[in-house]
Amino acid sequence: MSDSTFWLVFFSAALALNLSPGPDLLYVLSRTLAGGWRIGVASACGVCSGALVHVAFAALGISAILATSALAFTVVKYLGAAYLLYLGIQALRSAGEGTRRTLEAGPRTTPWQAYRQGVLVDILNPKAAIFFMAFLPQFVRPEHGAVATQLLILGVLVVVAIIVECLLVLLANRASAALRRSRRLSLWLDRLLGSILVGLGIRLGLSERG
Repeated sequence: MSDSTFWLVFFSAALALNLSPGPDLLYVLSRTLAGGWRIGVASACGVCSGALVHVAFAALGISAILATSALAFTVVKYLGAAYLLYLGIQALRSAGEGTRRTLEAGPRTTPWQAYRQGVLVDILNPKAAIFFMAFLPQFVRPEHGAVATQLLILGVLVVVAIIVECLLVLLANRASAALRRSRRLSLWLDRLLGSILVGLGIRLGLSERG
């Protein structure tokens, strides 16, 4: 396989993965709908930062522990599920307050808070760690040097697709901007966010190593 073909296949696969409606993308888009583009972009950056941690773990071989140890997988899985449920319940309990607080005292969630939440959401998802362990090695070429270095470079290039997520955030924000001006619709956007987070938490809690 020539270099040009290799990179075409790699970036096509990375783009398809970033556009697929997985937990990370659903989380980022739901945050955007509820909080606007700044919160959405901060959430996307957080998720991608968490992914870089998984990339580093994959390069060091630590992710193999999650792939082979039922106990380690279960512990991380339930921590992640509990965190998503916590965020979802918070959103449901405060439904409708987002617009009022924005009008009276500023945003309910700061970009920094959204970033930190995004990092934790991704780090506490053991399926993400196993994904990088399964996906990246397919593109390692032994003749190109140390495997760990190649895994790091490929992983960073996958995460660079944050550009795609940010474009989707801006599109989602434009679609929902008018909705957030209505307190009634804002209430339902908060409920939607909470329901998605709770759903993702339940999905993660019920997931298998597979």
